[in-house]
Amino acid sequence: MANRSRFNWSRVAGIFSGAVLLLAGTVALAAQPAAAPTTGGPGPEVCKACHAARVEFYQASVHGQKGNLRGPANAGNCAVCHGDGTEHVKAGGGRGVGGIRNPGGKTMSPDDKNATCLACHAAGSKRTHWDGSTHQTRGTACTSCHTMHSPDKVLTKLTQPEVCFACHKQQRAEVNRTFRHPILEGKVVCSDCHNPHGSIGRALMKRDSVVDTCYQCHAEKRGPFVHNHGPVTEDCALCHNPHGTVADSMLKLRPPFLCHQCHTPHGGNVAQLKGQNQQLSKYGSLLSATSGGKSGINYTQGRGCANCHTQIHGSNNPASGIPLGNPTPQFFLR
Repeated sequence: MANRSRFNWSRVAGIFSGAVLLLAGTVALAAQPAAAPTTGGPGPEVCKACHAARVEFYQASVHGQKGNLRGPANAGNCAVCHGDGTEHVKAGGGRGVGGIRNPGGKTMSPDDKNATCLACHAAGSKRTHWDGSTHQTRGTACTSCHTMHSPDKVLTKLTQPEVCFACHKQQRAEVNRTFRHPILEGKVVCSDCHNPHGSIGRALMKRDSVVDTCYQCHAEKRGPFVHNHGPVTEDCALCHNPHGTVADSMLKLRPPFLCHQCHTPHGGNVAQLKGQNQQLSKYGSLLSATSGGKSGINYTQGRGCANCHTQIHGSNNPASGIPLGNPTPQFFLR
């Protein structure tokens, strides 16, 4: 009876080892890059007779590298994208002759062009949200932005914006304003903030929200703070235009007018025009904005809110504890 009830640990260990080996094999298989679909047809050396410049660039690019297991050079070359060109070569060439397809031309629909590219490029988190994205639903094809047989401007920081500006005219004008990100200098590019292949955030932002995208570079604005400023935690674009403005710090309006969109103007002494009727208080002094009245005309010019409210993105100023002493801390004072 004792031998029957004894637990067979060696058998359990063997089963466990087998499961580990099976799991390791599955992970290794999944980690291997997916190979491009194999198709027949003439290779680059044949196509080079007529398309010399295009083929030479292709062979020097990532697509043409034979060591790239996912590249067309490893699975049929030109035929992967253009189809079997056997009949095309027999007929002596010609646009569309022999059933050849041209994803960069105007005859194919955007969906057909994209299907050609996605046959190899569907994997990867960058294109997870392509289906249903703004660009996809508006008929944008991969070849509308990317080029395969010439240097791809999208992949170079200095030239990427001009590809985006071909459609986004308003942003082209904004990045030429005085206060902007260094986009024209190639230090910041559109893809640093946006994912053109689709995202779950608005305006194709790379992160879930505008603030999370901005925090990639402006981490000091993230907080948490003891006293948070509502617009900062909601949407940076409420106050800033990241593409460029005529106001300092890429603000949509100059202060105090920007602040006055949400806050009522105030001040200890409101400037007045000479000769205006000015009501006197019972102490014989002029009434100010904080003492019960305002003049008919207020000057707001040159009165910057941030002169006093310096910690506008959030403050850690503790409570003073003096009822009539220092101002209350929630006003974003230093």
